[in-house]
Amino acid sequence: MIRDTIAAISTGMTASGIGKVRLSGDDAIEIADRIYRSPKADKSLKNVKSHTIHYGYIYDGSHMVDEVLLLIMKAPNSYTREDVVEIDCHGGVVVMKKILETAIKYGARPAEPGEFTKRAFLNGRIDLSQAEAVIDIINSRNEYALNSSMHQLRGNLLNEIKEIRKDIIGSIAFIEAALDDPEHMDMDHYGETLEKQVNENIAKLDRLQNSYNDGRLLKEGIKTVILGKPNAGKSSLLNYLSGEERAIVTDIAGTTRDILEETVQVRGILLNVIDTAGIRETEDIVEQIGVSRARQMADQADLIIYVVDGSRPLDENDFEILELIQNRKTIILLNKVDLNLETTRSVLEEKTKHPIVEVSVKDRQGMDDFYQWIETMFFQGKLDFNDQIYITNIRHKTAVSEAVESLKMVIQSIKDGMPEDFFSIDLMNAYESLGTIIGESVGEDLVNTIFSDFCMGK
Repeated sequence: MIRDTIAAISTGMTASGIGKVRLSGDDAIEIADRIYRSPKADKSLKNVKSHTIHYGYIYDGSHMVDEVLLLIMKAPNSYTREDVVEIDCHGGVVVMKKILETAIKYGARPAEPGEFTKRAFLNGRIDLSQAEAVIDIINSRNEYALNSSMHQLRGNLLNEIKEIRKDIIGSIAFIEAALDDPEHMDMDHYGETLEKQVNENIAKLDRLQNSYNDGRLLKEGIKTVILGKPNAGKSSLLNYLSGEERAIVTDIAGTTRDILEETVQVRGILLNVIDTAGIRETEDIVEQIGVSRARQMADQADLIIYVVDGSRPLDENDFEILELIQNRKTIILLNKVDLNLETTRSVLEEKTKHPIVEVSVKDRQGMDDFYQWIETMFFQGKLDFNDQIYITNIRHKTAVSEAVESLKMVIQSIKDGMPEDFFSIDLMNAYESLGTIIGESVGEDLVNTIFSDFCMGK
């Protein structure tokens, strides 16, 4: 049982209207009582009801620090399942630090990163996947990522994993009992029954595995690389998507020589957009480096946007790009359709099977069609707020993959006619792999690593 009381600033360390200092632990209310004074001289926090708010002042000895509101939440009905005191003070950095220092001076200790949520996990209020959802909520960069994290926090992933583990442990229990009491428990044809159950669980886990790529893109964004030869309109596209003049746009070929990055939202989908140097043969050493980096970025991209200058015919630089994107997920923007076209859609269709969108970035033509292609290529044409469970965490994906492999070994053992105790070994491996997702089969080092990514006051 955790006994010491922790304290931390739980709001951002910038000047704001309100700041919050949080205490949690057995002595949280007692420590608050040592530094809190009510306008009613005889009022003590020790006997107040849970989930009540109290007006007063924070004092360090005889020195008044700030005018505050205190929220008292008594165990187990709090975020950590411990006694919790939240001090709402003025939002200045200095005053928040002073209140924290005062709380520490009178008995608390500084909280470690993520320690409030870690205590919620260790005290059984949430499982490990829900704890990880907390940091994902804090770090959400679009509405879809937030929605996915909220589903995980509500226990959608937990419930799915618990259901599968319950089924697996039931099979293990039956096998073990039958092996101990063969006279009363018949295992004839049990392999057929078990194979059906295991295949159903493999199908469920495969759906979770397959959700990872979409989940990762929802959470982290689509790594999007803009390619094209100089003056095709790449930098104009970046400026349009970002809504500001991020890249220099001129009539001089080769203006962009290095990598420019910008995070933008397109219909709620996060794009991590990278504008690259125009790909062409050049004697300029600096530009050569930029072209080389462009090719490297293309190799790492989730999506390539190839901007074609429709006002000029295709040349050897375009043919090089077409070769580069041959097996990559790509949308081709046939740009400058407001001008007389030297390169038409039919010309491009002869060279590639990638989708082609006719646009004029300058005049904002065709951009809705471009956005629709992004949705189609990554999310089957739409993104809905529903109860679909997305795995967004590589740790979860790894655990699911390990469980699937163990269950496939069970199927193979059944087909090979192996003894039933062989089934139990692989079933237990799958059970324990899934347990790491919700925190039932994890070591202290992993728990500490996970919570080290949290901010100090969460």
